Formats: sequence, structure tokens, C-alpha cells
Amino acid sequence: MPENRARGPYAKGILRRQQILDAAVEVFARSGYHAGSLREIAKRVGLTSAGVMHHFTSKEELFLEVLRERDRRVEDAAGIVTEDTLLEQSRKVVAHNQRTRGLTSLYTVVSAEATDPSHPAHEDFRARYAASAERTRAVIADAQRDGLVRADLDAATAARIIPAVMDGLQQQWLLEPEFDMAAAFEEFARVFLLPPAPAAPPTA
Repeated sequence: MPENRARGPYAKGILRRQQILDAAVEVFARSGYHAGSLREIAKRVGLTSAGVMHHFTSKEELFLEVLRERDRRVEDAAGIVTEDTLLEQSRKVVAHNQRTRGLTSLYTVVSAEATDPSHPAHEDFRARYAASAERTRAVIADAQRDGLVRADLDAATAARIIPAVMDGLQQQWLLEPEFDMAAAFEEFARVFLLPPAPAAPPTA
């Protein structure tokens, strides 16, 4: 019985923390970091700002945890990039983003804000783009050796272009929801990434 009572408050705390994260995703997605209000986040979950700070020591900590939560959700939906799944994983990311407008808006708003060196996520975004580019470069190079990706691509440059295209498609979709960014990404992949189809043999 004491063990059950010990687990109860702990489980309740985990649930409340997740509720705060979910509310923060919505608030930061709409307003960004600077304009996003702790008071509004707290109101959405029936707490005071001090109550939110019981679970997160600062607005910055909450915000960075929101970014990690977004990353976890994308990874759960799309998996991790490997040589065999580069395109498939990218397709899954695009599809996931199209289903989760709030998270997509969050990433778009915050990535723009984070270009300011004083922004709390500036170093996080700089590091994540650099790390992603290096992982993707290695995957592209392996895929080129196996004939899965065009051999004439510069792998390091392509590793920067792919996320730039995905980010740009997301922004256009947020502005124009009827825009089919999944179809646009498929066309980009066909033209930029995939090797040309073998020429048909000449007819007799």
C-alpha cells in the first residue's frame, strides 16, 4: 500500500508536466519564445505561473524541453536517418509535419527567432543543423556508393540543401495550407536526389 501511494504523486507529477509541455507547444508555436507567456501556459493547465515553475525551474528550461519534445515526436513518427531510409525518413518527416501543424509552426517560428545570438535556443539550433548536416552527409556518401543517390552530388552541400528545402516547404504550407508540400518534396527528390532512370534499350 505505501508503494502505491508513493507511485501516485509521482505519476500525477509526470502527467502534469506533460500537460504543461503540451500547452507550451501551442503557446510558443503561436507566439514564439519572447512573446509566449508563462501566464497563458499556466492558465491552460489550471495553474499559476509559480505552479508551472514547480515543474520547470525557468521559462528557458521549459522552452528547451518543448524543443526536445518536438524532436521526440518527429523521431517517433519518422525514425532515424540511415543509408537505406534517407528518402523514406524525409518523406515521413514531411507527412508528420503536415499532420501536426502546431509543432511545425513551433519549429518554423523558433528557428527564425533563434538566428538572434541572444536567443536561448540559438546555440541549440546552430548545433543541431551542424550535427544533422554531418550525419546526412555521411548517409548520402554511402548511398552514392550504392547507387541510391546521384553520384554527381556534393554530399556536404546536399546535406545542407535537403533541410533547407524542407524548412521552406513547411513555411509555404503554413502560409497556404492547401499547398501540397509532400508532393513538392517528391518532385524535389526526383529532380535533385535520385539517379536518372536507366535508358531504355534501343528497339530493333
